[in-house]
Amino acid sequence: MKRMRPDFLVRVALVVSVLAAATLVTTSCASKTTTIYFYNWGEYIADDTIAKFEAAHPEIKVSMKTFDSNEALYQTLDSSSFDVIVPSDYMVARLVKEGKLYKPDMSAIPNNAKYNDPRLANLVLDSDPAVASQVFQYAVPYLYGTVGLIYNTADVPAPKSDSPADVWAPLFDAKYANRIGMYDSMRESVGVALNMLGYSLNSVDDAQLAAAKALLIQQKDTAKPIYGIDELKDKYVSDELAAGVAWSGDYVACLNRLTDAGKDTNQIAFALSKGTNFFIDFLAIPKNAKHPKEAQTFIDFLCSPGIALADSNYAGYSTPNLEAQKSLPAVLRDNTALYPTDDMFKTFEVYFSSDAIDSKYSAIWESVMAH
Repeated sequence: MKRMRPDFLVRVALVVSVLAAATLVTTSCASKTTTIYFYNWGEYIADDTIAKFEAAHPEIKVSMKTFDSNEALYQTLDSSSFDVIVPSDYMVARLVKEGKLYKPDMSAIPNNAKYNDPRLANLVLDSDPAVASQVFQYAVPYLYGTVGLIYNTADVPAPKSDSPADVWAPLFDAKYANRIGMYDSMRESVGVALNMLGYSLNSVDDAQLAAAKALLIQQKDTAKPIYGIDELKDKYVSDELAAGVAWSGDYVACLNRLTDAGKDTNQIAFALSKGTNFFIDFLAIPKNAKHPKEAQTFIDFLCSPGIALADSNYAGYSTPNLEAQKSLPAVLRDNTALYPTDDMFKTFEVYFSSDAIDSKYSAIWESVMAH
């Protein structure tokens, strides 16, 4: 899943800088420095976070390289040595299965246990319970997001409930023909169809998958959706699109653009359905990392409240840091689409990765696109 930094919605620079400054400590200059290599999504960390870390820990330098997909990350791990990586939930599970992650000393990352939302550990992150139970032993939550309905409030009424049939209904309504946005992404689009029909986002049942395929083809015939990803955001802001499927970070990006254009942010809204996708991007240390001790120090720094707040605001995705959440503007903190309630958490699903899922879903999406 591609992560792109949205332009900033609410300008909280003062709060961020104050909290971030609180994380810095006075450290005597070390005579020798160690360079750690950080592999991160593009535009997924505040511009000055690394500089602040290096000021607090002058004995450690950070060199960052970026990737644009979990698969690209995976393909480089055997040929390159990184100290900290940012894989998504299903990729963490895969790396755990394959023995490619270093098991950190969590006592060296105290900010994780002190501040990060414990509810995340209750999510099932793999179909194999033995693997799912190990994910949080190997990786630390960094940022998270959801998949929901973005809609123009002047054109589309708010969903009557959070049932999938109510939330996703506009996406399949011929009334909005040519004004529906769908991600050109098999997991999000097939996932919406499965959720709409009341099925698991990870179903491999042939009858359920056939029904999801038929629904997406029917949508293409009647609602005539516009397919894309990044280019859809401006279409929501301009009211060219009435509704669509969106990651929570893209919703925040649209709010930012409305703010920058001097428009009313109430023009658009975001709703989640029961059972929708919830994703976590983690901080992890590869098995072949050369500096795991220093990597743990860096991860702990990223889990400090001020830094977590700054990185969340920059990236546009939700921070798991409960202390940082307290300093968010109410418009973000109280938005349950960005910071879900306990009851909502119980219904979420993460995407699993398996040969069966990947091949079956890819075949469905290819058929829909070829229709």
